Amino acid sequence: MPSFDIVSKTDMQEVDNAVNSVVREIQQRYDFKGGHSSLERKEAEITLLADDDTRHKAMVEMLKVHFTRRKIDSRVLDFGKPEAASGNMVRQKITVRQGIAQEKAKEIVKEIKAAKIKVEASIRGDELRVTGKKRDDLQAAIAFVKALPLDVPMQFINFRD
Repeated sequence: MPSFDIVSKTDMQEVDNAVNSVVREIQQRYDFKGGHSSLERKEAEITLLADDDTRHKAMVEMLKVHFTRRKIDSRVLDFGKPEAASGNMVRQKITVRQGIAQEKAKEIVKEIKAAKIKVEASIRGDELRVTGKKRDDLQAAIAFVKALPLDVPMQFINFRD
């Protein structure tokens, strides 16, 4: 029976490369000279520390641009609330999301069922498995899911006939 998987995975090496590019740009830019702004990554969490609100906004924008350059969808970034740090600095925790959350997976399954496409979707941990009798039905399901307005980047893998 033909099937495919819907996943949301992020290449952490590319995330590391994007963060390092932002750090290099911060060191070279004139508007960041003499400041103590920094960016560091530990596992799936990026900590952004900026001298003031203006530099904070510039760093967030740089991070999104460098993620896009590295062909990583910036929707994987889950921005925490900016908080005040010592010395009028701004700190923000940014989490790199991996996998599809249960609520989002349930929403996708519900949308697929409501579309009356002749496929069956099931949740398997942090990914979805979609099976159907015909390849055309699976391709219609992929097109339908791509058109959904979701805030999670998705990849379609393991397409089997």
